[in-house]
Amino acid sequence: MAPFVVSLGNPLLDIQVAPNEGPKYLEKYELKSNDAILAEEKHMPIYDDIVANAKVQYVAGGAAQNAARAAAYVLPEGSVAYIGSVGEDDLKQTLLSANEAEGVQSAYQTQPAPARTGACAVILSNHDRSLCTTLRAAEMFTPSHLSTPEISQLIDGAKYFYIEGFFLTHGLESALEVAKQASSKGKTVVLNLSAPFIPQFFKVQLEELLPHVDILIGNESEAEAYREAAGMGTATLAQVATALAASSKSNASRPRLVVITQGADSTLVASSNASGSPNNLGPNDENPKTFPVPKLAADKIVDTNGAGDMFAGGFMGSLAQGKSLDESIEIGHKLGQMCCGQIGPKLVWPKENVL
Repeated sequence: MAPFVVSLGNPLLDIQVAPNEGPKYLEKYELKSNDAILAEEKHMPIYDDIVANAKVQYVAGGAAQNAARAAAYVLPEGSVAYIGSVGEDDLKQTLLSANEAEGVQSAYQTQPAPARTGACAVILSNHDRSLCTTLRAAEMFTPSHLSTPEISQLIDGAKYFYIEGFFLTHGLESALEVAKQASSKGKTVVLNLSAPFIPQFFKVQLEELLPHVDILIGNESEAEAYREAAGMGTATLAQVATALAASSKSNASRPRLVVITQGADSTLVASSNASGSPNNLGPNDENPKTFPVPKLAADKIVDTNGAGDMFAGGFMGSLAQGKSLDESIEIGHKLGQMCCGQIGPKLVWPKENVL
């Protein structure tokens, strides 16, 4: 079947260091315990270092690729496609295998050698994770890939489009092409802020794409970074969400949802127009509306890496399947918590019924 959801981002192979070894690498490479950054020159030795000297696991990653696999978890097989740029190497093969096993169609642009597939050092400490990414081939993505017959067909057939904020560091032109085309046809565009440094240092790119976005997802740290970048002073999280929901939109006839997660705390949803439609806040709901997160026992938390991506993918996939906003948030919470019980951005297989 033709994909219903198309996800766009940076394909990465996660190289994950166990929690008992994490703190020394945080200190050695001056990393924060709960952060996501692009590697600077001083960080580049970390990839060979952890492979040679730490106990590591390799996990298919990349924020939008994780979300694609989560959407596929709740949608029929073949419903989700993922677009990004990789190198012609063994890391690509690992990512292909992971997507195939989980029902995601890989629509990669492959760069010739010596380009290498991107990697992310995932440094775990307690229940926190620090992500340090080298994009490599991922930032070589070109808009020409979108116009190839195979990819054009995927985009024409899809109804939901998911774009990770990380992609804005290099791929604004491609993101705008996808978002504008989708918005003009009344399709749904979902953007994830992805990390605090996106609103901090790529605010211009973010605000160029935002008018074409129907659903914006972020966590509390990303929302706080946007508040600071936008000069919103002491605005509360609810006020930031409301302001983002109300900002200009190219397709003004459709409301914008802003979804702010807060880890184990509640999830906040603001709408530009509580219309009562199935995938929006109801006319009698508070706006923003608070959705409690079910409590997860500490001994059930193995690793938080990818939990936000799994929430986003489960939430989007549920909306795409026609579930209500409340149901979709609940399913997103379930997948986020399921991910916390696994090593790396993974879900339980064989599939559990979360619908």
